[in-house]
Amino acid sequence: MANFLSDQIATRARSLDFSFNGLLLPNPDPILRARGQNIRVYRDMRVDGHLGGCLRRRKSAVKSLQWGLNRGNAPARVAKSIGSLLADLPMDQIIAEAMDAPLYGYQPMEVMWQARGAMWVPADVVGKPPEWFGFDSDNRLRFKSRDNQTLGELLPDYKFLLPRQDATYDNPYGFADLSMCFWPIVFKKGGMRFWLSFVEKFGSAFALGKLPRTATPQHRDEMLDALEELIQNGVATIPDDGSVDLVEMAGKSASADLYERLVMFCRSEVSIALTGTNQTTEANSNKASATAGLEVANDLRDGDAEIVTAAVNTLIKWVVEKNWASAEAPVWEMWDQEAKDKLQATRDKSNYDAGAKFTNAYWIRAYGYQEDDLVPESSSTPPAAVPTPAVSFAEAPQAGSDPTPVTALGNQLAREAGGAWTKVLDHIRQLADQAQTLEDLDAALLAAFADLPADELRTVMQTGYQVAELAGRFDVKEG
Repeated sequence: MANFLSDQIATRARSLDFSFNGLLLPNPDPILRARGQNIRVYRDMRVDGHLGGCLRRRKSAVKSLQWGLNRGNAPARVAKSIGSLLADLPMDQIIAEAMDAPLYGYQPMEVMWQARGAMWVPADVVGKPPEWFGFDSDNRLRFKSRDNQTLGELLPDYKFLLPRQDATYDNPYGFADLSMCFWPIVFKKGGMRFWLSFVEKFGSAFALGKLPRTATPQHRDEMLDALEELIQNGVATIPDDGSVDLVEMAGKSASADLYERLVMFCRSEVSIALTGTNQTTEANSNKASATAGLEVANDLRDGDAEIVTAAVNTLIKWVVEKNWASAEAPVWEMWDQEAKDKLQATRDKSNYDAGAKFTNAYWIRAYGYQEDDLVPESSSTPPAAVPTPAVSFAEAPQAGSDPTPVTALGNQLAREAGGAWTKVLDHIRQLADQAQTLEDLDAALLAAFADLPADELRTVMQTGYQVAELAGRFDVKEG
């Protein structure tokens, strides 16, 4: 029973699919299969100016992210060693080459190991042409060498990183985004060629030469040569009995617009395929559509970053396995620092408005301030507090009498009262007199002063409780 559950039943070897016949799996990319070519055709497309610009924009978005190690549960010495070896690697180049995976579907990257003391560490990671590799029936990567072109050579462990986009069991080659750009680029080139021919043909006026019926073929050839010189140089010689008319083609601008619209449509399709938006090619874009397009572009950037981080974390895992066996590996991460800071600042402001107080140590840790940038907490001046309103119904003690705790509390509130708070205090006293329980007083205060800022509302609530306590003590004293 255990073997039945753990064994794989649906495999290529047992299926009715005989397309691979035990050989390397063909790349199921529809463009490559239809044309009988390999990924080199996609690489040749990158010379197109618009497509190349979209690729640079997409790669630059990922390379602009901040990156670093998250130690997690990894031992300190392991995290320190991993950070040191990553600092020695050309990470910008590794990130750029790993970013070819979304373009071609997969991007094999060979790891060059070297001994450093008692450790084995990667000295370099080099991207290799994807068309040199294929996958066997078990979805294992193989190198198509000269010695084994049919089945390819099975690659050793810890040797090749394999970043891929949307790879599945049925398609281990992944999905190539450039496959969505193939036909738009082809039609764009065709439209440009016909557009150029149209401009050469109809961009200037036609020169119409007229000769007598008795003109010989030699005279006609001479006239044609003269007309060509007229178009090229603006001057020509013609016979005395001949004439030349310049004829403008009516409606040619509308015909030229068809080619321009075709080229712009193809550019738009390429932009959507690679960046998720066509705002740079659409003249009717606005702020709302540009904002929505930026969000889509950020989603694509985050997806590409996940492919890169998966490859780098695989490399880190290999280093840990080869040098520290079962030790926990740190995690390599990429993030948008600006978005992270904005999110944290919004959260901190919300927490502060709710009553949270932060120390200088938090500001230094969270926002990178230096100690000299912040006022020491012991000498910092607290924000001006709203004065505590006085209790107008507390009688001042007579001369020579001993003040009781109730009288002392009333006197304190009377001294601290401000004129602006007299009416507020009267309202609070009325609410306290009408309330039967503290819960009723709570609800009444919130209903009456809900529009106050958080700090002032807390002062009102505290004052209400003091008034209620003072009234209770006063009743006890009088009773």
